[in-house]
Amino acid sequence: MASYATKVKRDIARWREAGLIDAPTASALSLDVERNGGGRVSFGSVLSMMAAALFAAAILIFIAANWEAIPRLVRVSMLFATIAAGYLGGAVLKLRGEDAFGQGAWIVAAAAFGASIALIGQMYHMSGDEKQAIFVWGAGTALAAAMLRSGPLNVGAVLLGAVWMLMHGFDHWWSMRELPYAYLLVAVLLYALTFWARSVTSRHLIFLSLILFGFLHYWRDESLATPLVMALLSAGLLAFGEWRPAQAGRWLALGSGLPVHALLGFLTGIGIIQIALVDEQAFLVPSIAAFAGIIAALLLAGQENRMLRWLAYAAFAFQLCFVYMVMLGSMLGTAGFFVLGGLVLSVLAWLITRLERRFAARPLEGMRP
Repeated sequence: MASYATKVKRDIARWREAGLIDAPTASALSLDVERNGGGRVSFGSVLSMMAAALFAAAILIFIAANWEAIPRLVRVSMLFATIAAGYLGGAVLKLRGEDAFGQGAWIVAAAAFGASIALIGQMYHMSGDEKQAIFVWGAGTALAAAMLRSGPLNVGAVLLGAVWMLMHGFDHWWSMRELPYAYLLVAVLLYALTFWARSVTSRHLIFLSLILFGFLHYWRDESLATPLVMALLSAGLLAFGEWRPAQAGRWLALGSGLPVHALLGFLTGIGIIQIALVDEQAFLVPSIAAFAGIIAALLLAGQENRMLRWLAYAAFAFQLCFVYMVMLGSMLGTAGFFVLGGLVLSVLAWLITRLERRFAARPLEGMRP
């Protein structure tokens, strides 16, 4: 699959041939894409990073396996040498233009830092638990991401933060404890770091982790206030992104992913309410809200966002089946189910076709004099 930069260059060449832009403009645009489009990561680079990770893992396993036979000072020296070699070696590779190899070396160093926490804690019999170790590991990785301005390290810090939140939330499997509300502050700090590290992936992961946090909060308290707030905040986020696009782009910088996250958060909150009220007469209220939210998301942000459209279509179909199973499943037989299912799918196909035609027609209308 062609990269983003390759596709843009093809479009620039096509515009030049069609006479839409002149040659100097085409050259300037191509140069800007080359400078800011980001370099491609070749398959060889990926294999090299994987080899480096395996090599570092082999070193750490060797140290752990021969832990008792190695003098204490040598153990600590080997651990710190692995970390220093990863960070310094990655910096040298970055300066030489080997961005993928440099980022891979930094990831290896961050992994070695996490392993060192466990091994040194065991060696000196330090008090603490796994949650504290994960938090320190994540904080160290975030600090390294800030100092080195590394997107992959930022992603690693976000993942470790989510693991820390989950470890705090669960005592044992399916047994909830107190959720760490401090994770909300951690998420804000990590989100601010994404602008310095220029990591869009980290922003997406943070939003997904916040949706998970809301779900776990409801699981613990079983209060409908949590999913209701989640749905309202998500709806407000979608409206903010559409009605204040400049501010949303500057403050959140999620691009086309913002309405997708907003719809996903809205559907999660509404879905929780639907399940909680599945045996109540009020079940119809959140169901209507779900359909209204899906249609509103399509009309507001679906024109140029294919991912949002597919999410909305899938959610619409799921809602139809879910509402049928809850409200009509006991009244209709198998034949009735297939008849109704055919009608529902026909209506859904008609609606999707009309929406796709409408989205395709809008750009053409804007080009008319």
